[in-house]
Amino acid sequence: MKALLITIGIIVAIVIISVIAAISIRNGLIERDEGVKAAWSQIDTQLQRRADLIPNLVNTVKGYAAHEEKIFTEIADARSRLLAAKGPAAKAEAGAMVESALGRLLAIAENYPTLKANENFIRLQDELAGTENRISVARTRYNDTAREFNASIRKFPGSLFASGLGLSPAEYFQPPEGSAAVQKPPAVQF
Repeated sequence: MKALLITIGIIVAIVIISVIAAISIRNGLIERDEGVKAAWSQIDTQLQRRADLIPNLVNTVKGYAAHEEKIFTEIADARSRLLAAKGPAAKAEAGAMVESALGRLLAIAENYPTLKANENFIRLQDELAGTENRISVARTRYNDTAREFNASIRKFPGSLFASGLGLSPAEYFQPPEGSAAVQKPPAVQF
């Protein structure tokens, strides 16, 4: 009788430990999934901030370089694509187009000494540079979070729960291969 109670106690303890472990693993996967979504939100916020700065920068340059209409059209198109893009790959591709167009815009600004000295232009350029740094930091954090999440759903025992929770690997936020994003931007010196 005593042996039976001990056996039942051990079985109950094993079941309780297994249930607690399963709940812990499941909750950990959900937490990592939410971490990926939060990290992506930071990238999206910074990309939106960049898109919001662009019209102000363009309008400032337009006053000085009205005949440079082609670059203004390119920037408007690139900005529209960035705002419409969904997902890391599409955002990265659209972001590369924006970066390329902005690089050309800043290069054009080199030809206008009074523009380079304009307070609004300097402030907007500083804000844009700060935003680019924020995007870089957010991209690094997102990719780190995505890497941790992807590893957790591929490793045992997370792999047992991932499909049941509908979790799939997170897409990394990287510049598209062969795009302007991996090319060196034009040097702008003031």
